[in-house]
Amino acid sequence: MFKKLLKALGVGGPSVDTVLDGAEVHPGGTLTGRVHVKGGKHDVEIEHVTLTLRTRVEVESGDEEHDSTAEFARVGVAGPFTLAAEEERQIPFSFTVPFETPVTHTRGVHLHGMSLGVRTELSVAKQLDTGDTDAVEVHPLASQQRVLEALENLGFAFVKADLERGRVHGVHQELPFYQEIEFRPPPAAAGRIGQVELTFVADAHHLAVVLEADRSGGANGSGADEFGRWVFPHEVALRSDWEGELAAWLESVAARAGHGVHHHGHDDHSSSAGSAIAGAGVGLAAGLVVAEVFDEIGDLFEDEEEEEDEEEEEEEED
Repeated sequence: MFKKLLKALGVGGPSVDTVLDGAEVHPGGTLTGRVHVKGGKHDVEIEHVTLTLRTRVEVESGDEEHDSTAEFARVGVAGPFTLAAEEERQIPFSFTVPFETPVTHTRGVHLHGMSLGVRTELSVAKQLDTGDTDAVEVHPLASQQRVLEALENLGFAFVKADLERGRVHGVHQELPFYQEIEFRPPPAAAGRIGQVELTFVADAHHLAVVLEADRSGGANGSGADEFGRWVFPHEVALRSDWEGELAAWLESVAARAGHGVHHHGHDDHSSSAGSAIAGAGVGLAAGLVVAEVFDEIGDLFEDEEEEEDEEEEEEEED
């Protein structure tokens, strides 16, 4: 329903309501609808009407984490124009969703921990006010759904999902955050593997799949994170034997945990990726982007602040 914009404009100002044609979309898809604007008691000059995509991201601050609202896409839908007193306008819009937009639903079920919406901004006389945020459901691409189905078929159980501010190393990424979808491993791996986290990074042509497993460490209690990474064209990921691939990777991780093996440094990342690829079928191997999968520079997940510090140091040296 219409929201009166009172904070910036005072009583009697214009009101706004955004109506989506449909609240469901896939990454890379398009949201359409209309922004309804209704004039107040006086004529006003509207500078612009803008829509933004917003979500909740976890941000680390020292030893603590807190949630922060992040805007990651925006589109201008109108402006400037004069809105007469009591005038009503309907402004159609088309909003393309980034391919890296996090998934909020799968098979009609909400992923606990995820929220995403379209927010309306109205600017009048250099003052910005906002209307309601309309919730949006983001459903997986077919290639992403194929991976999720394979995990389910193998006995993985969904726990929760969240967004972490930072970057996935070795994969081209546009947004300043990435999604982690957390699963409990199959019962056969209980006691050897803790949680398993899945991250998708997609573009128009390829899908990057990143798995992070928390090894329980076996009898001596040691443990370390193990990573598997794959980057394939969407059509290759869609027809591949993910059950066989992920089962082989999981078994290799669980076996090392059972023997209490603890790798350090770069070898830890490359060995887990190598074990995952070794048992792959032809479908997976055909789409493998080796340079990205076996990139062994530093930790897999890098904090943005660390990257900025490194860039500053390089500039000072130059």
